[in-house]
Amino acid sequence: MKTIYKKLLFLVLLFPFSILAQNTLSGTVLDKSSGQPIPGVNVNVEGSTTGVSTDFDGKFQMPNVKKGAKIVFSFIGYANTVITYNEQKTITVSLQEDQNVLQEVVVQVGYGTVKKKDATGSVSQISAKEFNKGQNVTPESLISGRISGVNVTGGGSPGAKADIRIRGGSSLSASNEPLIVLDGLPLSNSVPSGSTSVLSTIDPNDIESFTVLKDASAAAIYGSRAANGVIVITTKKGSKGKVKVNFSSQVGINTVANTVDVLGADEFRALVNEKGSDAQKALLGTANTNWQDEIFHTALTTNNNISVSGALFNKLPVRLSVGNVDNPGILRNTSFERTTTSISLNPVLFDNHLKIDVSGNLSFGKNQFQDEGAIIGSAIGFDPTQSVYQTGSRYGGYFEWLESNGNLPLLPARNPVARLNQDERRATSTRKWGNVRLDYKLHFFEDLRAVVEAGIDRFDSSGFTEVSNQSALGFQPKAFSDPGYVNLGNYSNYTDALQNKNLNAYFNYVKDLGKLKIDATAGYNYQLFQKEKYQSGETRQPNPNEDVATDPDINLQSYFGRLNLGYDSRYLLTLNYRRDGTSRFSKENRWGNFGGAALAWNLSEEEFLKDNETLSTLKLRVGYGTTGQQDISAQYDYLQRVTTGTINSQYIFGNTIYSTARPEGYNEDIKWEELAETNVGIDYGFLNNRITGSINYFDKKSSDLLADIAVPDGANLRNQGFFNIGSVRTKGVEFSIESDIVKTDDLTWNVAFNTTYIDQKITELGITVPGFQGYLAGDNIAGGNGNKIQINSVGFTPNSFLVYEQLYDAQKRPIQGAYVDRNEDGKIDTADRYRYQKPAADYTFGLFSTLNYKKFDFTMNWRASLGNYIFDNVSSNLGYSDAGLRRQTDLSNVSSDYFNTGFTFEDNGTQRYLSDYFVKDASFIKLDNVTVGYTFDKTLLKAASLRFTAGVQNVLILTKYGGLDPEKFNGIDNNVYPRARTFLIGVNANF
Repeated sequence: MKTIYKKLLFLVLLFPFSILAQNTLSGTVLDKSSGQPIPGVNVNVEGSTTGVSTDFDGKFQMPNVKKGAKIVFSFIGYANTVITYNEQKTITVSLQEDQNVLQEVVVQVGYGTVKKKDATGSVSQISAKEFNKGQNVTPESLISGRISGVNVTGGGSPGAKADIRIRGGSSLSASNEPLIVLDGLPLSNSVPSGSTSVLSTIDPNDIESFTVLKDASAAAIYGSRAANGVIVITTKKGSKGKVKVNFSSQVGINTVANTVDVLGADEFRALVNEKGSDAQKALLGTANTNWQDEIFHTALTTNNNISVSGALFNKLPVRLSVGNVDNPGILRNTSFERTTTSISLNPVLFDNHLKIDVSGNLSFGKNQFQDEGAIIGSAIGFDPTQSVYQTGSRYGGYFEWLESNGNLPLLPARNPVARLNQDERRATSTRKWGNVRLDYKLHFFEDLRAVVEAGIDRFDSSGFTEVSNQSALGFQPKAFSDPGYVNLGNYSNYTDALQNKNLNAYFNYVKDLGKLKIDATAGYNYQLFQKEKYQSGETRQPNPNEDVATDPDINLQSYFGRLNLGYDSRYLLTLNYRRDGTSRFSKENRWGNFGGAALAWNLSEEEFLKDNETLSTLKLRVGYGTTGQQDISAQYDYLQRVTTGTINSQYIFGNTIYSTARPEGYNEDIKWEELAETNVGIDYGFLNNRITGSINYFDKKSSDLLADIAVPDGANLRNQGFFNIGSVRTKGVEFSIESDIVKTDDLTWNVAFNTTYIDQKITELGITVPGFQGYLAGDNIAGGNGNKIQINSVGFTPNSFLVYEQLYDAQKRPIQGAYVDRNEDGKIDTADRYRYQKPAADYTFGLFSTLNYKKFDFTMNWRASLGNYIFDNVSSNLGYSDAGLRRQTDLSNVSSDYFNTGFTFEDNGTQRYLSDYFVKDASFIKLDNVTVGYTFDKTLLKAASLRFTAGVQNVLILTKYGGLDPEKFNGIDNNVYPRARTFLIGVNANF
């Protein structure tokens, strides 16, 4: 009996030790490539429910682990790692990124995200590592030529706005700008006076990715502002782990790549001596002045940015960035300077149930402008035999054309150098914008998330224009005939303020039911746009003018919903719906209903392709959707209004000043422009997705077009206004391919190529009358008075050129004054003008190549355009001898195209200005950028890796067009600010 008690006692005493045999395992989980800790990693015992997660420092502690247990470490984006427990006390585990998961790119699709492989619409994303290299002063240039169906046309002036068109746009007179959503905040397309563009205040260094929603089925969730596609911009955020510091600095030398070809001084003298009168010959000077060289110069650009990111107190992810760019233009006395500060906070609270994203941005801008068109036009046409300066000149010492009595004549151009130096135009701007996003996963119902976003964008600017009291621009013609006249110069100033408020509130329900996955979203959006402008004009002569203008608020409200269904990762369905209301339309027409549906079939997930070693991805997509358009310049065009007149229409009765009042024109039936689009696409991948790409066919039709058109006499209280008049149809094909052609440890070579074909035609223009050709469109051209060269006509591309058909001699030289009588009525008049070519390209191409060899890297990006035409307005206006010999009291230079035509005079009215001879093929191939880099990976500085770069921007262009630059957004080449050729050096340091 005693023996039994002894055995029981021994077992009791042994029991605690048997418990201790199930040891506690502690450790840290790191990212294998960066060495940074990874929070939130799942640590589980294989085959059991026992598990823990790593904390913010990547640390974990797992109790009761038996010897020999398999411990599984798993985290999204990383390959699972399994270790066997052999009674270790502590371990360090390094997780490696899962290449298959990395290929499953997550893209923004509006009020949510989706894996790229599960996207049903036409969606393209480009991230920071894929952005265009070189000098990117504004964000638009980061994606130029990189995405099929997306065309970006930038300007040459400092900080210039780039025109972005997705699939050719969709409207005639309403906005064709895509909706831009910045960190959840939909931006306004308007900017205050003195600012260059809506994106010019954003530092490209702060941007993480661009996502483009191209077709209506993808963009329908944004409804009323998505008719021209959607660009979702995501900025860089804070990261968990140790603090990281990045510093980048770039210096660029901006040079003049090309100038307009006009006669040199000796050639001009020969022309005047041959064809000029004695009075004109006597006007010739003795100088040899290249006026374009006088107004342009080489300028130095700097671009610096420093950012700090990491986890504050090891728990709060934060990123702080400060950047500055100073970009003087190659046109003297023009510049763009921007200083930006941004901060983002991204805490996760309550055991990952509450995610908070806070972003705040502050931008200061300084711009110096000039009357660029007038100055460049003057430099092109000014007499090259005259000197810049003239002794004894009462206009600041500059040469100016004068009448015999010393007065300023009305018609001649003013000295372009004098205009640059005596006309000062400056502006400053402050922009404050930010967004707060609360994403709460309900504790009691974790399949449901409630998301609230609130954002504000405040954009203020102020500026002035001051003309020197010595400037010829400050004098009126015949001024010196008045002995009491004193030139006081000219000064005017303005302040401008825009504000955009946004609120999103929505629920998102996600449920995984085995093979069936449900993702549903429903919510509400509110947006308010406000604008106020104060402007004063003071000529420093009598009649000062002051005006305060407050535009009516624009309010948009919407209800939206989306349903994503996926079955077995093979069959995918997306349904979108949005009901939009706008204050721009009457109660009867205020609300519009827009929706979309898309289906996708992942064939590569089918059994017959699942293990195919060649075809790794194959997805078929088809979608249809509708979106709306209401973004027109007329805020409340449906209302009957009476407005007070300006200071110029006041009258005095006794001692009282009275303002006049007048009724305004209106259109009470104005309503939504609608776009319906069908998209059929294929996403493909070969050789384990070493080669990937997509093909899309789209067909979209805009109906009830909002167009600013002429009104017949007596039909309204105005002669022009907005009406819903017709429809435009756009069809096209997009193709993209990307491949790692070479991929070894020492050498990688990646090439990405895309091309787009677009065919756009106007299919209807409302009620017309016999002989109606269409509505004249586009900007006025130089030459004649108020001439337009473009037209919108049924059956033709928008903004086609409307011209006379030129006749040619046996040597294929144009015959002066000879045009085809197309209607055979025996005379040449406006009825003989015809539609010939258009500015929009048929095909666009983009090529991006990156080559890495050990620590060297080389990148270049090409663009090409085929089938686009341009109207050479410089030659049409200055390409004949009498353009330089118009008057007996002054001379002007002539375009070198005179040698090609021999034109001498301005023929019948304005016909020569409108000849199809001046419509030129502007197809081109451009090498936008070449960059070479070398990385010192902590070899120069132990604390930092350094990358040094050198490159050239706007390297070369191949084109048949003989003008300044074939790439012009509106298709009219007239006094263009040239794009600089920039030589760059830079350094990037990571600490």
